[in-house]
Amino acid sequence: MKTPERIQPNRQVVAFVLMGFLSQAHPEPIRYSVMEETENGSFIAHLAKDLGLGIGELATRSARVVSDDDKQRLQLDRQTGDLLLREKLDREELCGPVEPCILHFQVLLETPVQFFEGELSIQDVNDHSPVFPTGEMILKIPENSQPGTLFPLKLALDLDVGSNGLQKYTIRPNSHFHVLTRNHSEGKKYPDLVQDKALDREEQPEFTLTLMALDGGSPPRSGTTTVRILIMDVNDNAPEFVHTPYEVQVLENSPLESSVLSVSARDIDSGNFGSVSYGFFQASDEIKQTFSINEVTGEIRLTMKLDFEHIKSYHIEVEAIDGGGLSGKGTVVIHVVDVNDNAPELTISSFTNSIPENAPETVVSIFRIRDRDSGDNGKMICSIPDNLPFLLKPTFKNFYTLITESPLDRESQAEYNITITVTDLGTPRLKTQHNITVTVSDVNDNAPAFSQTTYTLRVRENNSPALHIGSVSGASDADIGINSLLTYKLGLNEYFTLKIITKNDKSTLPELVLRKSLDREETPELNILLTSQDGGKPELTGSVQIKISILDVNDNAPEFDKPGYRVVLFENVPNGTRVIQLNASDLDEGVNREISYAIRLILPVSEKCMFSINPETGEIRIYGKLDFEENNEYEIQVNAIDKGIPSMAGHCTVLVEVLDLNDNTPEVTITSLSLPVREDAQVSTVIALISVSDRDSGANGQVTCTLTPQVPFKLVDTSLKGTWGVSVQAMTVLT
Repeated sequence: MKTPERIQPNRQVVAFVLMGFLSQAHPEPIRYSVMEETENGSFIAHLAKDLGLGIGELATRSARVVSDDDKQRLQLDRQTGDLLLREKLDREELCGPVEPCILHFQVLLETPVQFFEGELSIQDVNDHSPVFPTGEMILKIPENSQPGTLFPLKLALDLDVGSNGLQKYTIRPNSHFHVLTRNHSEGKKYPDLVQDKALDREEQPEFTLTLMALDGGSPPRSGTTTVRILIMDVNDNAPEFVHTPYEVQVLENSPLESSVLSVSARDIDSGNFGSVSYGFFQASDEIKQTFSINEVTGEIRLTMKLDFEHIKSYHIEVEAIDGGGLSGKGTVVIHVVDVNDNAPELTISSFTNSIPENAPETVVSIFRIRDRDSGDNGKMICSIPDNLPFLLKPTFKNFYTLITESPLDRESQAEYNITITVTDLGTPRLKTQHNITVTVSDVNDNAPAFSQTTYTLRVRENNSPALHIGSVSGASDADIGINSLLTYKLGLNEYFTLKIITKNDKSTLPELVLRKSLDREETPELNILLTSQDGGKPELTGSVQIKISILDVNDNAPEFDKPGYRVVLFENVPNGTRVIQLNASDLDEGVNREISYAIRLILPVSEKCMFSINPETGEIRIYGKLDFEENNEYEIQVNAIDKGIPSMAGHCTVLVEVLDLNDNTPEVTITSLSLPVREDAQVSTVIALISVSDRDSGANGQVTCTLTPQVPFKLVDTSLKGTWGVSVQAMTVLT
């Protein structure tokens, strides 16, 4: 026997309180009738029509037929809507002597849940003959017995009922006796032998008669037994029971060999005629196996375990026989008292082990509970743990529906183990638990997701096409199966294609492959959309931005703003004067665009005048003396060199034009002189040639020559540039 357990107040439904919850059941049962022994597969009724349902509705709503005893004796053809026999029915096996014989069944429809109650009446056919318990009965009658005396005989049993059951008894030959058919309160028919004439043992000490039992079938069936009547010497008094009937209550869990009660009979005769022995009279095999009676004491003991759920009471005929063969009859009624020895039973009628996630209220299971005990022992509480998203609903009689309380999420929990507990209210409490596992099937309710909102790849420019640039982490999809099978698509671009790499664990990585060489100076950065699509219906997508930074390669030489510059400076400018600020730029970046400046060559070479350049700024300054008269123009060749590896250089030329200043006095040189001058020298006689020059240029270098006033000479320009002649202007007589 199970140990009682304390029941927690979780999600429980008290069965006996809610029995009347029939809102989903048809109010009146549908009733059909069939003859027993009808062949299996035989048509009973057009069930769909009788229930007012369409034929297709039985299939779409998963209709089924269930019986109270959980045996599938009926079959429902969902396509035609016909109710058929699954097997031959034996009324006697199903109901025994009970009439009418009703097979209760339920029609269960799912989605939505609905019940119809049905009754199938099983009609008896006359397939059993009356049978006596023995082939011969021995009856002892004292010879002084008077006509009209009744002697009980053993009854015959007929498993059929109604008109097909046992109807009457006859006996032959019947010169001294006839038989009377007596109806018992239990519905059984007993034969009583009635004495018609006085008996004379000396004339006929023994009679042999044939007792026949007849049923009411067409044609009738019969059974016979032999009755031997022995005429005994006079025994005046038959035994009489002190109390009859006897009634007693016995717990069904009483141990074997326990005493039930003792019966007692008295016989006022003396001697052997007054001694009494006890026995069962016309006891069935069930009674003989369950009880024993002590022939001497009349004590009845238990010889087989009682089962209240099988037999609730026993009616036993007992017989007391004295030494002269006379007997008296008594009745013992034993009531079996129920104890809580049956745990509740749970039978699953419908079970869906896989529920789609996100579905609204869904029927998981329909089941029935039963407890074979009675009273409080048979009252039940049905419950499930309260930490689950499921509810129990009483549906019809002892049927319950297990439904989802709210939509399920497979990604949160993919499987539920549900324990249905049925506990009775007996003492001690007994319980039954049934475990079911419900899996949550996947629905495509999760889009692919990348682990980052943006991925950054760095790629060198000038790489060759077909180069595998790099991969990004693949997307993940919380769904499973085909709903999580991912494909990838790269946004429209001219530089990259997509290749999918499958890893050992079957996961995939999208990898970018270069299709066209990159030029950082043209396109320093690319933003490409990578989209992942799952295999569900409808498809869901997720996307991520891939930022591609193009890394610089030193493929551009610095360039000056101009290929050549011209600068005009006056000579004699101060030392350190800025000549020009050069500027070069490089399209590369980083160190590849960092520039240093250097003078490559200065023409003409001069020791007096030098130029220098700031390597960082490109500023050229003059160091030394700028002398127009020495060089009026300089050519400076400058390099701009980047810091890449290898480095690249750009070139330019700076032309410096030197402007003259009037920084030189004219110079006079007497190239020829004739002295002394004769006094009689002719006018215009050249007495000297004078060369005049000025190192400056332009107006600064143009000179004019004059003589001291009031001298008898004049300057005469010669054909030679910068040369003058001095001639006599007038003859002067010196005194």
